[in-house]
Amino acid sequence: MQLDTLGIDPSVETIFPPEVLLDELADLPVETVVLDGSGATVRDCDGVVTFAHRDAFLDVEWVHSVQAGVDRFPHDRFEANGVILTNSTGIHGDAIGETVAGYVLALARRIREHVANQQRRDWSQPDWDEAWTVAGDRACVVGLGGLGRGIVDRLTGLRLEVTGVRRTPTPEPGVDRIYTPADVETAVSDSRFVVLAVPLTEETRGLVDAAVLDAMRSDAYLVNVSRGDVVDQNALVDALAGGEIAGAALDVFEEEPLPESSPLWGFDEVIVSPHCGAFTRDYRVHVAAIVRESVRRLLAGEDPVNRVP
Repeated sequence: MQLDTLGIDPSVETIFPPEVLLDELADLPVETVVLDGSGATVRDCDGVVTFAHRDAFLDVEWVHSVQAGVDRFPHDRFEANGVILTNSTGIHGDAIGETVAGYVLALARRIREHVANQQRRDWSQPDWDEAWTVAGDRACVVGLGGLGRGIVDRLTGLRLEVTGVRRTPTPEPGVDRIYTPADVETAVSDSRFVVLAVPLTEETRGLVDAAVLDAMRSDAYLVNVSRGDVVDQNALVDALAGGEIAGAALDVFEEEPLPESSPLWGFDEVIVSPHCGAFTRDYRVHVAAIVRESVRRLLAGEDPVNRVP
């Protein structure tokens, strides 16, 4: 394919300034520009690195998503127009794994409550039976790809026992037992923490519904670092309000930003974060490494890194 000019879409600002990625890619053997920053437009580019989708991308040869998820891109239209789509899967395991470990410890050690009390200058210790240690607890990780692998490594490091859910029940290091999605209710039934790390597809949309929430233990916590639409949010609110589960840690939602009117803001046992679980100061370094290798391969007539089927 022809690859003379690579554009960086301003939408990457959601994660890092476009200019810092431009600096990281200064050694590319092709011209690299920030779109609209120097008068450059998509029309001038053969490829684009982006966070958001724009219809103008249907006219380029290659689109790279700075996220692992690609559900926002029109796969059928890209295929019809001969647009190659790649993503940044494989770079988020460490950050997401640490985020999940942080949620787990914040909930078990009552850190969220201490931070809230600090804002009120309230010296209140938890009741004798509120805090616990997670060693020996069980977590179910739904999705054992790159994100799931990072999560498993951190949770086993905290001495939790881990079960997993994925499409094929092949063994995974650190995971005691693997279930398929058809058995997700059984998989979650004996876990203190249920962690969602699957991509959003037609198969995973609404995967965690009222039945799955009902199958969870009453002292269990749902942790979602995948996509909001993997969970039936209304069913989750009902389960939290009814005490069917103990709480949740949520980084993703059906509607983002989460509306001020959402009941999820008001639950004491719910942590809300603004879809930032993968954020790290080195994000642009990791994305640049993938883009750099993909450019090399494309110029050599090879498939790029992480090509989306």
